[in-house]
Amino acid sequence: MATIPVTKRGAELLKAELHQLKTVERHAVIRAISEARAQGDLSENAEYEAAKDKQGFIEGRILEIDSKLAAAQVIDPSTVDAGGRVVFGATVDLEEESSGQEVTYQIVGDDEADLKKGLISISSPIARSMIGKEAGDVAEVHAPGGVKRYDIVDVRYV
Repeated sequence: MATIPVTKRGAELLKAELHQLKTVERHAVIRAISEARAQGDLSENAEYEAAKDKQGFIEGRILEIDSKLAAAQVIDPSTVDAGGRVVFGATVDLEEESSGQEVTYQIVGDDEADLKKGLISISSPIARSMIGKEAGDVAEVHAPGGVKRYDIVDVRYV
């Protein structure tokens, strides 16, 4: 089984979600199914169907998180020393060449990515274009709107 890179923070978030699903959500949906069964005829019981659907989603998500955590390679970005190169977990300050707009991204696992928080997936085009580069290098991103060039201003491991 291939390992899945995840930051320490991302692993903690997955564990917290798993705990919530197993200890709260699972029990709540079991109660909802019991209450719906008590209402009688299940063939026309929308509450029962909805609760069974939710149970299926919860159990599927539990299995998904369990398998991700089993395959996870947890990386603490603050302990990474890549000699100034962009690697998984690095926080990178960029400046777009054409507009001069500055942005900061941290390269994280697929489940952690949230562009609004400056967290980009390791599998995203911009992250792939930066991997292995250093401050002063240029990253070319082939986006649907054309090629964008970013100057790598700084690389940090926080």
